[in-house]
Amino acid sequence: MQNSAANPGIDLEKHTPMMRQYLTMKAQHNDMLLFYRMGDFYELFYDDARRASELLGISLTARGKSGGDPIPMAGIPYHAVESYLAKLVQQGESVAICEQVGDPALAKGPVERKVVRIVTPGTLTDEALLQERQDNLLAAVYDGTNGFGYATLDVASGRFIITELDTLESLEAELQRTKPAELLYSEDFAPQQLLDSIKGKRRRPEWEFDFDTAMRLLLEQFGTKDLRGFGIQKARLSLQAAGCLMQYVRDTQRTALPHINAIHQCNPSDSIVLDAATRRNLELTQNLSGGREHTLAAVLDATATPMGSRMLQRWIHQPLRQRPLIEARHNAVAELLSTGTYESLHPLLKSLGDVERIIARLAIRNARPRDLARLRQALALLPDIQQQMTKLQQAHLQQIKQQLGEFPETLSLLQRAIVDNPPVLIRDGGVIREGYHAELDEWRRLSDGATDYLQQLEVREKERTGIATLKVGFNRVHGYYIEVSRGQSDLVPMSYQRRQTLKNTERYIIPELKEYEEKVLSSQGKALALEKQLWDELFDLLLPQLHALQCFAIAAAELDVLSNFAERAESFNYCQPQLTDDTGIDIAEGRHPVVERVSTAPFIANPVILNPKRRMLIVTGPNMGGKSTYMRQVALITLMAHIGSFVPATHAIIGPVDRIFTRIGASDDLASGRSTFMVEMTETANILHNATANSLVLMDEIGRGTSTYDGMSLAWAAAEYLAQKLGALTLFATHYFELTQLATLLPQVINVHLDAMEHADTIVFMHAVQEGAASKSYGLQVAALAGVPAKVIKAAKQKLRELEARDSHHGTEAAPLQPSLPLEYEPSALELALKRLNPDELTPKAALEVLYQLQALANQP
Repeated sequence: MQNSAANPGIDLEKHTPMMRQYLTMKAQHNDMLLFYRMGDFYELFYDDARRASELLGISLTARGKSGGDPIPMAGIPYHAVESYLAKLVQQGESVAICEQVGDPALAKGPVERKVVRIVTPGTLTDEALLQERQDNLLAAVYDGTNGFGYATLDVASGRFIITELDTLESLEAELQRTKPAELLYSEDFAPQQLLDSIKGKRRRPEWEFDFDTAMRLLLEQFGTKDLRGFGIQKARLSLQAAGCLMQYVRDTQRTALPHINAIHQCNPSDSIVLDAATRRNLELTQNLSGGREHTLAAVLDATATPMGSRMLQRWIHQPLRQRPLIEARHNAVAELLSTGTYESLHPLLKSLGDVERIIARLAIRNARPRDLARLRQALALLPDIQQQMTKLQQAHLQQIKQQLGEFPETLSLLQRAIVDNPPVLIRDGGVIREGYHAELDEWRRLSDGATDYLQQLEVREKERTGIATLKVGFNRVHGYYIEVSRGQSDLVPMSYQRRQTLKNTERYIIPELKEYEEKVLSSQGKALALEKQLWDELFDLLLPQLHALQCFAIAAAELDVLSNFAERAESFNYCQPQLTDDTGIDIAEGRHPVVERVSTAPFIANPVILNPKRRMLIVTGPNMGGKSTYMRQVALITLMAHIGSFVPATHAIIGPVDRIFTRIGASDDLASGRSTFMVEMTETANILHNATANSLVLMDEIGRGTSTYDGMSLAWAAAEYLAQKLGALTLFATHYFELTQLATLLPQVINVHLDAMEHADTIVFMHAVQEGAASKSYGLQVAALAGVPAKVIKAAKQKLRELEARDSHHGTEAAPLQPSLPLEYEPSALELALKRLNPDELTPKAALEVLYQLQALANQP
């Protein structure tokens, strides 16, 4: 059955009142699942029920009929809703939560309901739904005539960033970097193929990207007359994207968002540009299989807090080009390391928890009692953190110390207001501490005093009636009662009114107990209502400190990352890199930061020197010899230096770098109709179009996907273009030995090779980089190591000799290739028998017998 809400012509009169209410709600949220509260369950109907059954693995049933047809239905318990929501948002789904807001006792017809919350993948703030060490971004993209506008918002922190992008390649790289959980795009967005990998795609009407509307929404949000203070007034395309994003957040959150109080523009010139292929090939935060193991982030991340971990990943994907800020980070790490302060800071920072997200939940007023208890704990740690930082003199660390601040009044408020171990929810009370509010204490005393009163009443009634089995009790359904065993019920006074009959007992009520019951239940209700009111007022008291608390969270996260860098440097023997204005890269004893941690064998450190006189290194050597590892380690060391980290080397001097390109390995992109070679050439074209003299370029095995001469010609021309025309700092790995001749033709090209030793038919990889070209490729030896059958190896050796003999006819007509020989010459049984003979050991008689045997073997077919 088609979802009725999807059909604007539906006749609601044919449905029951409750289903009319549901269908009206569903029509307002037709692009998402509607969780409709009924008692202790959230129910889904029609297509929503079918979809939820499929996505969540829950039973699909039916609820009677409405409009003459059975109603498909699926439901989940309200107390387990968070786990089901988590499963749905991970699959890119959005959910509208519809609650009962009316009083069932006063309702005429269905209880009043309304949608109180909308959960979408990109607007999550609930702790249970978020991955603590990963940003959860909502993004919007606008396709303009001269480029793209891109905006991201982390609702869980308030971080709002816009970017103007010129090309499709730069947009692809930005999507790869930010990995949005949910992406809003306009109806006429053209390059749809870029969005294929994003689960939470939302097509939005064109008017939501209107510039004037965007400006109005943003000015309202920030409470300013213009955007000049943010320096973004000229970023028209990205402001259109930001406007759509702001509209969407307002529609879904349905509350004020005071923590979104600033917007920043990301200028591509402020950071080293990494295209999508480079981010993928260098395995920065995600390996080629999609996991986190064996990535740069996995090695570098020993941060104490989730917010520190998220900041580190942002830094990794956005290495800086501003030398003063990079050097400030390096010097901060050096002082944390030399003073040993990072060790004493780590346990304190670890106890801070995820303050950044707690503050965001506080801002939108959905923080829970335990959030405020954790914030209290974090604020109580601040004086100790400040004390540990008093011995630090470096300017950047002093700035962080100042931003951390101290909050004695806020801490005092939370200490007075919140109990030591509050419950999960405010719903049942017990959150506000005794002594915080006199009236609340009064109502609680009245409620809690019931135990003493009931004990006194029980003693008095036993004496008055003479009934030894008399007891006074309470349950939630029937309230207070006096219980008497059936054997003594004849002693019950006339003033007792029967309330309930059980198997062996009778329960009664008396006017005095009834009056007290009303008083106690009233006091409990009033205490809970007052506690909820005080809870709401607590948000009002805390919100004026919101901006200062946000600064505290950001500073704490940065201190965490810098302390983490110090610990990694100490643990892994990293050195402080030196930045220079002179073009080039000089690394002594460089190591691959990931491979050295996962390798069981000792890692062989290698140097690299690139400068105006050595702009290109042609890297040769055997497969498995370490060419790709060597090239990647140069890129990763360069990147690590530009995020503020120390690096795996004995020294590293690095000049200006504007881009890092890698063309290492390729695979088919069959979904887009592109072969391996096509992917390779597309990535190569991107490098040749965009690399500059300050770019670091890694090129590995260009031209392998086509014929030998085509591939070699392409590799030669690409290398020549990079060295002569662009002058990029390039490591160019190749198996085409002919390319080593470039070093004799171009002075800025140098040959280096990965060393190997040959012993008999085996090979030992030395993994050491040497000047000069490799003497041979060792391809057959590597094939043998890989387990290629010996017959095939022998045939390959024969074919190799043939080809080498043909190529030796230089200047003459090439000798025609001979037909392939058999894989291996198999000796006959006769030959084998002759080889086994030792004539000196044979008697004449034995020799005659052997002669007959050999004759018989010779006569066999």
